Amino acid sequence: MNHSLKLVYLIILLVFGCNNDTLTPQDAVEVNNGQVGGEEVDPNTSTSDYDILFVGNSLTYYNDLPNLVKTEAAERGISLGFQMIAKGNYAIVDHWSDGEVQKQVETGNYDFVIIQQGPSSQSDGYEMLVNDGRKYAELCAVNGSRLAYFMVWPSRRYYHTFDGVIRNYSAGARANNAILCPVGRVWKSQFDSTGDFSYYGPDEFHPSLQGSQVAAEVIVNSLFN
Repeated sequence: MNHSLKLVYLIILLVFGCNNDTLTPQDAVEVNNGQVGGEEVDPNTSTSDYDILFVGNSLTYYNDLPNLVKTEAAERGISLGFQMIAKGNYAIVDHWSDGEVQKQVETGNYDFVIIQQGPSSQSDGYEMLVNDGRKYAELCAVNGSRLAYFMVWPSRRYYHTFDGVIRNYSAGARANNAILCPVGRVWKSQFDSTGDFSYYGPDEFHPSLQGSQVAAEVIVNSLFN
C-alpha cells in the first residue's frame, strides 16, 4: 500500500471508525474512488428480460453480488442486465446527494432499483429507509422502475440489534410500497436454528461467498416469485 493510500485509509478510519458498517482496506479505496460497474443497459439493444440498478455499499459489491444475482436468475431461465453504484460505507442519502442514481433511473432503463445501506437498526436508519426511501420510490414511479429493499444484517458483534434491522427494512419497504428482499431475516433464521455463522466472512460483518450466494437467491426469489 503506497503512502497516499495509507493516508486515505487512516483518515477514513478516523471519520467512520465508530460506524457499525466496518471498513476494510478495500472499502477505503471505494470511498475514495467509488464503484460504478456492471453491463451497459440500453433498452434499445438489451437482450435481457429485466435490467436492474443496484445501489449500495460494500455489502452489495463484496463477492460481486450483482453477478451472483444474474447467475441465479439465469439458472431459472431469466436473463438480467445490471448496473451497480456502490461505495464503501455509503447510505442511501449519500447516493442521493451524489446525484448519480437519479441520472441512471431517469434514463428509464431499469425494471428494478435495489437499494441497500448499513444495518440501520437505530432511529436514524429508520428515518432514512422510510423517509429518504420515499424519494427513491417517487423517482422510480415516474421512470418505470420498481423499488426494492435489500435487507442486510448487523455484524456479529452487534447481533443483538438484528431484530431492529429486520424491523426497519421491513418498515421502509412497506411505507414505500416496495419489494422487500429479506436477506437479513433469512440469515438470522439460519443462525438461530443451526448456530452456524458461515454466512459471515472473516471480519464477521461482510459476507462470505456462501452468504452472498444466499443473498442472491433471496433477491431473485423476491423479485420473480
